[in-house]
Amino acid sequence: MQTIICMKWGDRYPTDYANRLWSMIERNTRRPTRLVCYTDDPSGLADGIEAYPLPHIVLPDRIARRPWRKMSLWAPSLAGVQGDVLFLDLDLVITGGLDDFFDFKPECTFCVIENWTQMGSGIGNTSVYRFRVGSHSYLYDQFQQNTERVLAQYSNSQTYISRTIQEKAFWPDPWCQSFKHTLMPGWPLNFVCEATLPPLTKVVAFTGKPDPDEARDGRWDAPWYKKIYKFVRPTPWIAEHWR
Repeated sequence: MQTIICMKWGDRYPTDYANRLWSMIERNTRRPTRLVCYTDDPSGLADGIEAYPLPHIVLPDRIARRPWRKMSLWAPSLAGVQGDVLFLDLDLVITGGLDDFFDFKPECTFCVIENWTQMGSGIGNTSVYRFRVGSHSYLYDQFQQNTERVLAQYSNSQTYISRTIQEKAFWPDPWCQSFKHTLMPGWPLNFVCEATLPPLTKVVAFTGKPDPDEARDGRWDAPWYKKIYKFVRPTPWIAEHWR
């Protein structure tokens, strides 16, 4: 049994995002696979998704709803899961088989995307990563013991993890793409050309904006003075996979 986990809190992403994620997982796995969702509101989750409360973590109010909450997954233990698990952000479009993420370097206790905007810097992007539950709990302990010091030193949790963790490996580059950073044509071609999907891509991450539905429909919510460059053409392949 393969275990995939996700997190949903607050109102940034509706329940529909978790349900679509589960549907995409079911279509893109050959082996028995479960989805565990850690959430503050399990209402409306599709049948088959296992809901658990958000893991415990103490956060300053100013970051309580920001991605730093994902640091709770590095606690010594997690409800309902053990061993190697695959974490997926909610705002992903799955376009290929996920089983390979479990087979890749099975001896490694942390595998992650090499961050597209910091290639060669050793920084991972934690939209998609596999880790062994409890194997790096010092990340959680150090963060809880020195929260303000960590926040002052690191701009985001994935940089803190990448600089502190004692073992990591990066997924093969073709597997994980960024819609905004690697698939969208650069300005001004984004006004005339749509983003294309490379054949070896398994997961497309939507960091920041646009969200999958916005990119699908050719919408990019941005202040008027940024629309001179923040533009996306409708992207039909998103509708094919994000369902």
